[in-house]
Parts: sequence; structure tokens; C-alpha cells
Amino acid sequence: MLIRLGARGLQFNLLPVIAEGALEGSSILPVLFSNYKLPITNYKLRVFSSRTDWPLAPNRFSTALEKHRASGRELLDLTASNPTNLGLRYDAEAILAALANPNALEYRPDARGMRVARDAVSAYYGEHGAHIDPERLVLTTSTSEGYSFVFRLLCDPGDEVLVPAPSYPLFEFLADIQDVRLRPYPLFYDHGWHLDVHALTTAAGERTRAIMLVHPNNPTGSYVKPADAEQLNAICAQRGLALVVDEVFLDFAHDGHAGATLSQNASALTFTLSGLSKIAGLPQMKFAWIAVGGPEDLAHQAMARLEVVADTYLSMNAPIQLAAPVLFAQRHDFHRQLMGRIRANLAELDRQLAAQQACVRLQIEAGWYAVLRVPVTRSDEDLVIELLQQKSVLVHPGHFYDFPAEGYLVLSLIAREEEFREGIKRLLQKIEN
Repeated sequence: MLIRLGARGLQFNLLPVIAEGALEGSSILPVLFSNYKLPITNYKLRVFSSRTDWPLAPNRFSTALEKHRASGRELLDLTASNPTNLGLRYDAEAILAALANPNALEYRPDARGMRVARDAVSAYYGEHGAHIDPERLVLTTSTSEGYSFVFRLLCDPGDEVLVPAPSYPLFEFLADIQDVRLRPYPLFYDHGWHLDVHALTTAAGERTRAIMLVHPNNPTGSYVKPADAEQLNAICAQRGLALVVDEVFLDFAHDGHAGATLSQNASALTFTLSGLSKIAGLPQMKFAWIAVGGPEDLAHQAMARLEVVADTYLSMNAPIQLAAPVLFAQRHDFHRQLMGRIRANLAELDRQLAAQQACVRLQIEAGWYAVLRVPVTRSDEDLVIELLQQKSVLVHPGHFYDFPAEGYLVLSLIAREEEFREGIKRLLQKIEN
């Protein structure tokens, strides 16, 4: 069956579809091409994979936020996470000059990434007191891509990876796309956040292939303690598991003393992920990496296989890689500016919290976020929607990050200081009233 649409003679062949038995009942299907619509009904073509069968309908929170923005009303955004539009200074001249390197006109593919760029990553770790061989690095366009490479390397469809809760809401989507199942293990709060090693051990099953760590965790801001790392190494060695460690917030210790990187871990096969998005405030540059560590034989095999995965995509571009030394150099001034803002906002938050008794801030060691414990008088989603509608203040409910119960709000500490100050004032007024 060949259908011709309009004067341009656009054709659509329905015979293969019918041959596959995709049409049932009526022979007319709703097919839409540009401005042409054919009244075709009862269309039962299996087009999409089950792995992308996510609930895509807007939820109450996103609907309320869209309506608020459409109204043009004031919005005090205490969820801000994009450093490039928060009034921070960048050395535009140096960055743009580095991106104009004429060597970028020559194509020299390297599955692991250009050596000059990997050397820049290695030098970054050197500043942390860690020696990372550039030959044990694979560059990616994002940590999300890094996760996809590692999941493909370690997991068959249906295999499991243990993930902390609370933590990143993005993990579920990354796992779904790679046909990997996530099993949560809890972090618990007791005068600071702690990893529940017993619960983690219990969660590990026959199909578990890796343990994910976020060091420091987002949004709890807690580093993996050395004693916990030793126990995890023992579990991995005993069960044949790998560690996958996200260190994108490693540099942002609130006391100025960053936790030790796990990239040098030699006791278990370890994949450490980070990138310029956070450490240099340059998410648009799409520069990240995987550092491979662990027992020599396992790390060598992992690199050989990972290089094939990376070579299949060759996703890194030449201008960014050639500019890497200059882009890494930007991180020092960025870090100074951002930590100044984080400390100022944290001090303002504590000042306002001291004048009331309804809310408390949970302890944090590092990162860009703070967690508030608030009275459970309604669901967190109801509370954040009311804050938005009544006070024009935007915060995230704890369930976005898989907190175990109601009564948690997550705030960004990198919002503009005057906006943060007023937003906290209105938030506390709402909760006290």
C-alpha cells in the first residue's frame, strides 16, 4: 500500500507494516506528516523499547512550575545548578583563544582521548596527591556517558548495580537505557551521614556487578569514610564486584580539606568518574573522564575492553581536548569564587535558622547543596508547590533524591546571594506560619 501525500509526492509505504501484522481491525491509521494528516485508526505498531517506557506525563510539581514561569511572576530559584548563569566570572579571552587551536583542523582519533588532554587530567590528580597514569584514563563527553561505558563493560541485561539512597535522581534513567537494574542501599543520618554497610551487603545479590559511590554524595554532601572504603574493598574482593565512584564534587569541601580521591584504590577494580562540568564550572564544554584502578590484571583487562567501547563512539572532539590544559587552569579561580558563595550562603542559612525552631539543617561536608529537615505537616511535594505559588520560592522536595520519608527539602548553595537570602526568609516564614 503506497500513500502519496500532496503536491511534493511524499510517499509512505504501509506494506512492510501490514506484513509484520502491525495493523489490526480498521485499515485506516493516524499517520502525520508535517501538515498532512491521514485519518488512520487502531494503529498497533510496536515502535518503542520497553526500556524507554518512562512515565512522561507532567507531575504536579512540574506543572505548577511551568505555570508560574509562564505567568512572568518573580521566581527565587533555590535549585540553581548551572554555574554559567549565576554571575560568576570566567576568563573568556583565554578560553576562546584555547578553542581556536589550528591543530583542531586535523583529525587524529584516539579511543582513550588525546594525550595532551589525558595529561591535563593526570596533572589534576597530581594536585590531589594522587598519581594517575594517563594510560589508565578514558575521556568521555560527560560523566553520564562515562556511566554508560562502565555499565556496558560490567553488566549484561538484567544485572544489578547497588546505588546509594538518597542520591542523584539521574541514575535510574542511565541504568534503564543500559538495561541495568538498580538496587538501593541506604545512607543514614546520625550527627552526620553514614553508609550502612550491613544493608549494602544484604542488598547485594547473585546478579550484582558493581557498587556505586558518590564521593562526596549529592545532595547529602558526605564523603566516603576510609573505614567504609576498606569494608567495601573487602566486599568487592569477596564477591567479584567493581566500585564505580562519582567524584564530581570532590574539590568542594566546606572546610577547605577535600576528601582523598578513590582513583588510586588498588584493592578492588575501581572506575572513578569526574569532569570539568563541576570542577571548573564548564558544563557546556562536555569534557569528562573515567580513571581505571585496582589490581593490575583486572585494571589492564578493563582498560583493553573499555578502549573498544570508547573506540566505537569516538565522541570527544578535538578543539575541547586541545584546550584542556587551559580549561583545567580555569578551575582555580572558579573554585575560589564558588566556595566564597557557598560559604556566604551557608552562613546566611544558619543565621536565619538560628532565629527559629521549626527547621534544622543537616550536617554537610562538601558539595553545592544543603538539606533541611522540616515539620511533616503535609507531603514535601505539597509544601514545595505552596512555596512556589504563595512565596515564589523554588526548592526541591526530598523525594526527588530518594529520601526515605517526608520532611526534607534540598536547597542549592550556589544561588546568587541576594536571591538566596530572600528565598530562605520567605521559606522559613511559610513553614513557621
